[in-house]
Amino acid sequence: MSTAKDHEPQGRHQSRKAAASGWIGSALEYYDFFIYATAASLIFPQIFFPTGNPRIAIIASLATYGVGYVARPIGAFVLGHWGDTRGRKHVLLVCMFLMGFSTIAVGLLPTYSQVGLLAPALLVVLRLIQGFAVAGEIAGASSMILEHAPFGRRGFFASFSLQGVQAGQIMAAAVFLPLAHFMPEDAFLSWGWRIPFLLSFVVIVAGYIIRREVDETPAFAEVDSQNALPKAPIIQAITNSWRDMLRVICAALMNVIPVVATVFGAAYAVQPAYGIGFQKDIYLWIPVLGNILAVIVIPFVGNLSDKVGRKPPIVIGALGAGLLSFGYLYAISIHNVPLAIGMSLLMWGVVYQGYNAVFPSFYPELFPTRTRCSAMAISQNLGTTVTAMLPALFVAVAPPGSANIPLTIGALTFGITIVSALAVLSARETYRVHMNDLGNPDAVPVPKPEYERLRAKTLADARLARAAA
Repeated sequence: MSTAKDHEPQGRHQSRKAAASGWIGSALEYYDFFIYATAASLIFPQIFFPTGNPRIAIIASLATYGVGYVARPIGAFVLGHWGDTRGRKHVLLVCMFLMGFSTIAVGLLPTYSQVGLLAPALLVVLRLIQGFAVAGEIAGASSMILEHAPFGRRGFFASFSLQGVQAGQIMAAAVFLPLAHFMPEDAFLSWGWRIPFLLSFVVIVAGYIIRREVDETPAFAEVDSQNALPKAPIIQAITNSWRDMLRVICAALMNVIPVVATVFGAAYAVQPAYGIGFQKDIYLWIPVLGNILAVIVIPFVGNLSDKVGRKPPIVIGALGAGLLSFGYLYAISIHNVPLAIGMSLLMWGVVYQGYNAVFPSFYPELFPTRTRCSAMAISQNLGTTVTAMLPALFVAVAPPGSANIPLTIGALTFGITIVSALAVLSARETYRVHMNDLGNPDAVPVPKPEYERLRAKTLADARLARAAA
């Protein structure tokens, strides 16, 4: 008779170290990614592009931001392959250094007035490297944490990779906004903007110290010891798991919610052409407040998914956030600032986390260890890249002067979240499936009473370990 040990990889499980490693790495990567986004809107048009035509400079600067999303599918293919052939720890260190040093390099770049067109050319190259690097972080960190986590607690521990993402965005705002507000404008444009980019060095050092202390995951080490690592994990993933990859692509369209909250919603509220007339300073705080709330909510939702399953929080979060988008856009349309901020926080900071906190465990659980990084990285980044095009689509279907903008954009948003929810509903539940059986469509979940017993034992062992420490 088989036991739980027959279905779980043997070896040292470093659950807390792996979670800390995923958290710090994700925080670094998304700190870097979002300080670039802020600078592309506020600073780069004036210093990296010709100033004769401000409109063209703004468009060109924002286009360099979009380049990062173009590079993500390419990075997913390459870094996913490395993660499945060389190990999770290896690919995470590569991602961290690529992102960190490319961000530092942005802070050292000469300006357009110094070197002409070479300045924006170098900026584009560094942004491509950033997009390439970030493509492997979530899949690698989620796989690393998941494969170190004890059975019954994978959802809780994996959620820390996304908590790190939200924390990185808070860090970016906490560094950039005070500098932009308090420094004299000439000093900020001359050298002050470089400070947030150069501070990446500190986080690289901290991230390296933490990540080097984490062993390769027992699941990957077991597959490696059996000489079962695929030479072409991408081909094997597409061949054997294309249905689940398609599900993840559709489910990842849930990124429409932060797009509505912080991109289209902000444009609708503050751009003069739409005639709403909200203050820009107010909307700079929506991402900050939303992420602070998300950091609090995420571990609770991750823990909930270990109790009730992955699919219920994701589906409820998807449909609930989609419905709340109507209220958020309506609040903007009637120029009700407190209601708009409240609806945004509820939609993005709370309800959306039903999806955001759980996908780092649900997505990798759909795939076997030998192709997990490739399958998740490729499919999740393809879905996310599609959502990067949505702001332009929303403006095209609801341009300034059009009627019923909240209804039109709300309906599109809700329709996309329905697609995500249906993709998740069509998938199998994974939270009660042992690690070695993940990715097998015919795997039999552990019966609920036995699962609850094993989970209770895991929690009791963790409490004893903490007490002993």
